[in-house]
Amino acid sequence: MDDRALLERQLGRRPRAFRRVARRCPFGAPAVTEQEPYDDAGEPFPTTYYLTCPHLVAAVARFEAAGGVERWSAAVAEEAELAADLERATAEQRSLRRELAGARVGRDLGASLGLGIGGSANPGRLKCLHAHAAYALARPGYELGERILAELDPPWPARACCTPQ
Repeated sequence: MDDRALLERQLGRRPRAFRRVARRCPFGAPAVTEQEPYDDAGEPFPTTYYLTCPHLVAAVARFEAAGGVERWSAAVAEEAELAADLERATAEQRSLRRELAGARVGRDLGASLGLGIGGSANPGRLKCLHAHAAYALARPGYELGERILAELDPPWPARACCTPQ
C-alpha cells in the first residue's frame, strides 16, 4: 500500500498539503509527515511536521488533557536552556517553511511563513504538543519535543502497527 493510502487510513480523510513521510514507526508505517506550507488551493498549512501515527496521536492527546501544555509551558518559562532550544527550533522552522514555499505566498500573502512550530505566533506559549513531538521525530535534537516524547509510555505500540493495512 502506498503512503498516501496509509495516511488516508490514519487520518480518516485525504491528506492535505502532504509533501513526504519524514519519519516512520518501527513497523514501517508513516508516523510524521512533512507538509507543504500551502495546500493546492493556496490555504496555509502552518504545521510543517504533522503527527499521523494513531497510537502517538492518542498518547499525546491524553498527555495534553492531563495538563501537559501547561506543564511544558511552565518548564519553558522556567528553564533558560529549554527556552533557548525552543527559540532555535522556531527559527529553524521558519527558515524551513520559507525554503519549502519557495516563491509561493498563498492566500495569506506569506504571513504564515513566519509562524513557529504548530503554527504558533508566540513560541513561548505552547499550544499543540503534537506538533512539538512531530518536530522532534522529524528533526532529532529538539530537546522540548524529545522530553515530551519521553513521557509517553509507550511511545509506540508494543506488538504491531496501529495503522490498518
